[in-house]
Amino acid sequence: MVNVLAVDGGNSKTDVVLLNELGEILARGRGGPFVPQSEGVGPAADVIESVVRQAVGFTGQADHLVAFLAGADLPEEEQAIEAEISGRALARDVVVRNDTFALLRSGASGPWGVAVVCGAGINAVGVSPTGRIARFLSLGAISGDWGGGLGLSAETLWYAIRAEDGRGAPTELAKLVKSHFGAGTVEQVVIDVHLGALERERLLELTPGLFKVAAGGDEIALGLVSRMADEIATMAEVCLARLDLLGTPTEVVLGGGVLRARDPLLTALLDERFAARAPLAERVVAELPPIAGAALSALDHIGAGEDAKARLRRRF
Repeated sequence: MVNVLAVDGGNSKTDVVLLNELGEILARGRGGPFVPQSEGVGPAADVIESVVRQAVGFTGQADHLVAFLAGADLPEEEQAIEAEISGRALARDVVVRNDTFALLRSGASGPWGVAVVCGAGINAVGVSPTGRIARFLSLGAISGDWGGGLGLSAETLWYAIRAEDGRGAPTELAKLVKSHFGAGTVEQVVIDVHLGALERERLLELTPGLFKVAAGGDEIALGLVSRMADEIATMAEVCLARLDLLGTPTEVVLGGGVLRARDPLLTALLDERFAARAPLAERVVAELPPIAGAALSALDHIGAGEDAKARLRRRF
């Protein structure tokens, strides 16, 4: 019996599944965050090893391990993490890729297509039927990225404070910021973030409200949501173009909290963008968790049959 390990490591947790070539899950476990940028590659790999050995309880050596990991943004980072995990004797064969590939495999019917993740941040990846890859640096504003929950919430606060102090046009986003955080002024919210009394990550909570304000017709909020739709469609279109797939019906998997929410306004705007730029794209909102994508990829690697993959999907 062939045993494989699938890993999904992110900024909040690390999931591991042990399965066989029949798509049967033998064990699964969860551990702490996988953060090689702040902790280092070695300590990050320690997290994976700990989950495999302790939470999953697997003490042997698997035939194959596939790990889709946050923080593996560059090919050289993937290689460094892969080498580190390979040295732990968890599996005879190890493959490491960025976690965006997990979204693609979890939502697509097969191992190729395009995936756009719009959660706290934004990223995209594409894989052609022949295995060619299109991807972006996705290192934040310095690499041309815009949007995601963090970007939208930061823009919301930017427009709100300018509306309040007179530098910008009036917008209902100022009222949103004050009401959400129970503050008398937007200025107080900004000061609280600056002094650490309000964690910057909590600004993410503003994103659903932004979409509601936009749906109400607020010009500035609508502009932000429209730009978000542009970014999502553009990333998908560029991936398709790089892989010569614009003329081929291709699944475009959408994931991340912003897209999984299926906001009616954003969905309508995406309908327009894709119809104009990539009319043959078949959009799919991912329903399975990323760990399922890692597990399906592991089954792809060992040549498992479609029955095994269907069995695995049902388990998730």
